[in-house]
Amino acid sequence: MDTLFNVVLIASVVIGTVIIFFIYSIMKEQKKVLKWQQARIAAEINTLEGDRKRIAGDLHDELGPILSGIQLQINHLEPANQSEAAVLEKSSKQIDGVIQRFREISYNLLPNTLVRKGFVKATAEFISKLKTLHSLQIDFTSVEVTLPPEMQVNMYRVVQEIIQNTIKHARAKVLVIKIEKRPKLLIMQTRDDGIGFSYSEKAQQAKGVGLLSLQSRAELLGGQLMVDTEPGKGTMFEIQIPI
Repeated sequence: MDTLFNVVLIASVVIGTVIIFFIYSIMKEQKKVLKWQQARIAAEINTLEGDRKRIAGDLHDELGPILSGIQLQINHLEPANQSEAAVLEKSSKQIDGVIQRFREISYNLLPNTLVRKGFVKATAEFISKLKTLHSLQIDFTSVEVTLPPEMQVNMYRVVQEIIQNTIKHARAKVLVIKIEKRPKLLIMQTRDDGIGFSYSEKAQQAKGVGLLSLQSRAELLGGQLMVDTEPGKGTMFEIQIPI
C-alpha cells in the first residue's frame, strides 16, 4: 500500500512539475512575443517620426517658397484683357489653396509650435483647433514641461492619439487631460466619460495595435502606461515618466 502511495505521489509531483513547466514556457513565450511586438512598433514609431520630420521640412523649406514665388509672379503679370485677368485670378486662388493645404499637411506632420515652443503649447493649439470640428469638450491643464525634443514629440503623439481615439470610439462628452509633477515623476493622465472597453479583449484584437503603440511610446519616454477601463465606466490612461 505504501509503495502504491509513493508511486502515485511521485507521479503527481512529476505531472505537476511538467504542467508548471509548460505554463511557465507559454508565459515566457507570450512575454517574448509581446516584447518583440513592442520593439517592432517602437522601431516603426522612430522611423515614422523621422519621415514626418523630413517631409515637413521639405514642404516648409522647399516647396513652400517655390509656390510662393510662382504666386508672386502670377500676381505681377499684366493681363491683356478680361479673359486673361479671369484666368490669372483663378490661378492665383488655386495657388493660394495649394499653399494652405501644404501648410495643413506640414502642421499635421510636425507642428511648428511643437518645434519652437514645446509640447504644452502645441497640445493647447491642437485642442483649440479641434473645438471647431468636434463636440467633445477637452479640459487640458499642465505644468511647464522641460524635456528633450524627441520626448516632447512622443508626449504630443500620445495625447494626440488618445484624443483621436476618444473622438472615434469612446462616445464621450468630456475628456480631461492633466500633466503634473510629483517627486521624480512627470504624470500624464487622461480620463473620459465614454463607454469604456474591455482592455484584455482589445489588446488581443487587431485594433489593439493602438494600445501597443501607446505602450511603445510610453517606453520611449522611459515610462510606463497604465489603463483603467471597463465597459460603461469610461477610460483612464496614465503614464509615469521618471525625471
